[in-house]
Amino acid sequence: MRLKDQVAVITGGANGIGRTTVARFRQEGARVAIWDVAEPAETPNDDEQLLFQKVDVSDPNAVENAAADVVQKWGRIDILINNAGILRDAQLAAYKEGELKSRMRVEDFDDVIRVNLRGVFICTRAVAPIMIRQQYGRIISASSVVGIYGNFGQTNYVAAKAGVIGMTRVWARELGRHNITVNAVAPGFIQTEMINNLPEKVLESMLAKTPLRRLGKPEDIANAFVFLAEPDASFISGAILSVDGGLVVGT
Repeated sequence: MRLKDQVAVITGGANGIGRTTVARFRQEGARVAIWDVAEPAETPNDDEQLLFQKVDVSDPNAVENAAADVVQKWGRIDILINNAGILRDAQLAAYKEGELKSRMRVEDFDDVIRVNLRGVFICTRAVAPIMIRQQYGRIISASSVVGIYGNFGQTNYVAAKAGVIGMTRVWARELGRHNITVNAVAPGFIQTEMINNLPEKVLESMLAKTPLRRLGKPEDIANAFVFLAEPDASFISGAILSVDGGLVVGT
């Protein structure tokens, strides 16, 4: 029960890594508010330790209202997990036999930046004043190893995840004086519903690049979130924790 009685907000907590993170935080004793546009499969109405709020993380008014509701219900926000994100992969300019076949759509670039980067900014901007008043907080954002090293066909996603790293380092400097740590987790290839639908050859390539020779599990990322959120991590701030099975070493 490393997070007993602490209040955590987890964005994108309805599915995938977010859903697993919600479960792990509850196992550790935290009260959890899920911010997501999709409803989770289970949100028991009689569970006083769990709150679902339908929130578009890129909407400042919705986020501010949701943060105020959490404080009204539980009195504080100790932990913010910026996990919400989307993918809209495409090459910047794809050619075949000398002809331009496709380009990344501006709309797809904007959508990914809106959720994956602007959303992190909007949520942290809403929660930071609450943590400053408390003189305590943990802010942890989901980046990605591709935000450090780039990846084919992911201009928008890489730009957003690299931006998250930059913001993390700025906020660690700005908020540290208020006893608030700010860190990011950079997952490698994680076995989610999205990965499961990839072609076999792509999965084999992922495994070949990962020294541990397995895909990550959502629990691997959730455990990293718990580690950085717990009181014992009080002197870790401005860090980018790669949870990738040694992927970078293996490339």
